Amino acid sequence: MILRLLVAVVLAVAAFIPRAGAHEVRPAYLELRATAPQTWDVTWRVPAQAQALRLRINARLSDNCTMVGRREAGFVADAYVERWRITCPSGLENTTIRFEGLAALNTDVLLRIEGGGAIGDIAARILPAAPQFTVPARASALAVAHTYFRLGVHHILTGADHLMFVLALMLLVQTWRRLAFAVTAFTVGHSLTLGAVTLTGAGLPGAPVEAAIALSIVCAAAEAVQARSGAPTAASRAPWVMAFAFGLLHGLGFAGALRETGLPSHAVVPALFFFNIGVEAGQLLFVGAVLAAVPLARMAFAAVARPALAVRLGSAGHVAASYMVGIAGAYWLATRFHVLVAS
Repeated sequence: MILRLLVAVVLAVAAFIPRAGAHEVRPAYLELRATAPQTWDVTWRVPAQAQALRLRINARLSDNCTMVGRREAGFVADAYVERWRITCPSGLENTTIRFEGLAALNTDVLLRIEGGGAIGDIAARILPAAPQFTVPARASALAVAHTYFRLGVHHILTGADHLMFVLALMLLVQTWRRLAFAVTAFTVGHSLTLGAVTLTGAGLPGAPVEAAIALSIVCAAAEAVQARSGAPTAASRAPWVMAFAFGLLHGLGFAGALRETGLPSHAVVPALFFFNIGVEAGQLLFVGAVLAAVPLARMAFAAVARPALAVRLGSAGHVAASYMVGIAGAYWLATRFHVLVAS
């Protein structure tokens, strides 16, 4: 029975993984940067998996803005990018920007306006439920905090690779106290590199970082399996050391995502701070959901099996979950290494 359970879980995961990826739901991005009075350079970036596969979202400005010159368009890495210039004789105040096609998709748009004169710099997150934005007469610091906090939560909860690493930590650690130390060490690690890379502009290319993150998941899952087999390793004895080291690596991934969306020039530190707080809030939501599911699973095992068998089923489920995480990490490692070699 236990063998059948393990086989079923592994087959289910193997069927699911090819459809799963890290950061599949990435936001589109619209930037308006003032270059002269009443003139803005516009950059519109839409996530794309291939030249024929891009999200069908279009940004439309009000009729009081006119395009100047040609519109340049093309595919860059994993995005479709358009650039053009507009003039708005009456300014951007109270101008409505519409995002056609957004309401039908499971993603959002990050909007930045820089050098907007009286309105100042603006950052906003546009959701499918309200696929348009009216430029206010004056920027709000609260809007920056709200936008980047939600962006941080969104990033961690749609970043399957980061969540898989956190799950591997939870499978490796057996007590509440050690789990608290490990998760805290992971938080400190990725917060340090996120802040350092964002504020200094340093960093590494995205492809090797993403591949290394996938490798960290495989390593953590292997440690969880070995620890469960009764062969403690250095990582199982001091999991916070591994969590901190790999946290530094995952912070590079967070910084890369934040670099893609950008930070408002007038509020770099507050935006970075609230993005990081959002990441932590999303991480805590995930940890809390997993911890809440564990006693429910134990109750389900106890309801359908004798106590001794329930214990064996629980142990088998722990091992199966560790293998599930390892399989996911191995899949991402293979695909990302292929991308790295191809580039």
